[in-house]
Amino acid sequence: MNSQPAFRLFGFPVHVRSGFFFFMIIVVIANGVPLGVWLAGFIAVLTLLHELGHALAARATGARSEISLDFLAGYASFVPTRPLKRWERAGISFAGPAVQISVGVLGLLALGENPMHRGVGASDAAIALFWAGPVIGLFNLLPILPFDGGNIVLAGLEGFFPKKSRVVMLYASLAITIGGGLWLLTQPRWGTFAIYAALFPLMAQLQMLRAHRAPPSGAGAATLAEAAAWRQGDLSLMLSEQVPSPWFQAYQFLHHGDAEGARATLVRAFSYTGTIRWMPPEAADEGTLASLVALLPRPLPIGNPYAEHALADILLRLGEYDQAAHYAADSYRRSASPMAALAVARSAAALGDRTTATGWLRAAENLATPAWMNQALQNAPELARLAEGPAAAGDLGSR
Repeated sequence: MNSQPAFRLFGFPVHVRSGFFFFMIIVVIANGVPLGVWLAGFIAVLTLLHELGHALAARATGARSEISLDFLAGYASFVPTRPLKRWERAGISFAGPAVQISVGVLGLLALGENPMHRGVGASDAAIALFWAGPVIGLFNLLPILPFDGGNIVLAGLEGFFPKKSRVVMLYASLAITIGGGLWLLTQPRWGTFAIYAALFPLMAQLQMLRAHRAPPSGAGAATLAEAAAWRQGDLSLMLSEQVPSPWFQAYQFLHHGDAEGARATLVRAFSYTGTIRWMPPEAADEGTLASLVALLPRPLPIGNPYAEHALADILLRLGEYDQAAHYAADSYRRSASPMAALAVARSAAALGDRTTATGWLRAAENLATPAWMNQALQNAPELARLAEGPAAAGDLGSR
């Protein structure tokens, strides 16, 4: 996700991993020359077009997307700017195989082949195109995860099992994969193919199931999803009503060389008046956050209290304690909250101002529940310094 793209296609960054070239070599070796060369070439082109279909469909919803080609697979990751409807997510999933099948069929017709005729494949090129286009495209529409067909079905299941749809789909996918693989093994002409056809989805399903077991709920799950976006570029853990933080979205703009887009994304978060659906960028590294903060206008933007709190916390992480203290204090004056008061207390403690820190800590305590304060103090290392002196030892020790 963080590597430089190999090239751009219709404005989408395209990353080509070394595993993709290794897979192409395997295809050539396994099928010989010239069939293997034709097959590797068509798989490469049609996989790219498949992911382009996903990326274009995602762009139509307002999301930013990029394409990656890797061993055994390609994928188009996208960053939505709003919660997507079920039909939109299903449409994004369907767009990839639809493009792959359509281009494959048109290519066969251009070669004078009938894609529906049993004798298709009078040449190595036609055989390769038939498998790389319609066959693999249709295979991708099988109603199992992690294939596109499984994601389409998953979007529909969410209407019936809002909280259990993913685990229901995972177990159904496992059953279909194992059953289908065993059946194919009983067919002499498909025995070897069954191993390859079932192994990849089965391994992916088991990995997805392990990740799904006993997941954190509520804010914990949302925080985990935001962290996965930063660390792996993985947006699959985002909750149905969650969107990536404006800081992650801004990073995507900046990563693609669009500093103005990054700045506008961040500034827009401070004027937003709707329901907040994002978590703070706790998993982002300080270098990235510093580059994003540098884009913000001066004086720093204000407006949305939640966005202000996130920025104050970022300033604390960057060691900008004086700036964080003044920004959080101004935020508190506009909208008194325990988050703003705690940010001032943390900043003052980091600067060695025990009296100010203790006062603001009491202000936060007056607005928050004991449970919230206990949790907040566990994540405020600067306040540990208050306990070192006798004046504040009693204050912190009682909590």
